[in-house]
Amino acid sequence: MSAIALTQFNERARVLAPGVSISLVVAAAATFLSEHYGAPVMLFALLLGLALNFLAGEGSCKAGIEFTARTVLRVGVALLGMRITLEQIAALGWKPLALVVILVVVTIGCSVLAARALGFSRLFGMLTGGATAICGASAALALAAALPNHPKKERATLFTVIGVSALSTLAMIIYPMIANALGLSPQAAGVFLGATIHDVAQVVGAGYSMSAETGDTATVVKLMRVAMLLPVILSAALITRAQGVEPGAQRPPLLPWFAVGFLLLACINSTGWVPSLVQGGVNEASRWCLVVSIAALGMKTQLKELATVGIKPILLMVGETVFLAVLVLLLMRWGL
Repeated sequence: MSAIALTQFNERARVLAPGVSISLVVAAAATFLSEHYGAPVMLFALLLGLALNFLAGEGSCKAGIEFTARTVLRVGVALLGMRITLEQIAALGWKPLALVVILVVVTIGCSVLAARALGFSRLFGMLTGGATAICGASAALALAAALPNHPKKERATLFTVIGVSALSTLAMIIYPMIANALGLSPQAAGVFLGATIHDVAQVVGAGYSMSAETGDTATVVKLMRVAMLLPVILSAALITRAQGVEPGAQRPPLLPWFAVGFLLLACINSTGWVPSLVQGGVNEASRWCLVVSIAALGMKTQLKELATVGIKPILLMVGETVFLAVLVLLLMRWGL
């Protein structure tokens, strides 16, 4: 039996190797460009992947690209749990936690309503709203993995990743100026930046560009938003189950395995027993998994499909971003 299993494993690895390898090469190139030009690595991975979309057609790379865009993505989401601890969340007290819960629930709810008003599905509103409210591209990929399959799902996911990456970069530049103009204290500025900027890297960049205290506060508040990924994924899984499955398909689990992995790693990290070297290694592995998977997702998408999205999705994402910033400022003014 073991010999048969080993043979099957070797055959499966041989089939997947070309697609996985090209995804890794694209991810490495995107990382190099990101480090040298200061733009989001996810955006570079997407653009490079789109340029190589011909590889995802019929050929030796197709199976590996499919595997990377699906399974490697889920592994990366699970490993995100190593970024947060319960102690980090408790250190700031209940007010930032309440602010994060309110902004995530309200932003996603309003995004779903806005998406319906613009003629899109509720799931697209949940996808863009979740990416805006939680942690940008990582949240978009995680939600896409949990939401039901539909013909436009991959195009919607790619558009969302591109949108939040671009808007997060703009926010990293503009929001510190807004914080200074409003005369926010270092801690208040950290709460504002951590609660509004989409991606973790941009939050860190914006926060520490102001001061060490602002950077520390912004990072912890941002990690609180990352922690909200779990209940939102659970909600997406419930929606998937409620909509049913196609005949002959397996009913999806109530809580996807990658969400369970996310929770377990967050709990393990909260014990304080994880060496910083291991923690850093897992975080880096998570980053690589997400970059590699978004490169594969880019290769699976035709440029002409993205060109047909129109102005309405762009208006939706810009509106969600502005709404989130205004909501956070109002909540902070009301004492949260």
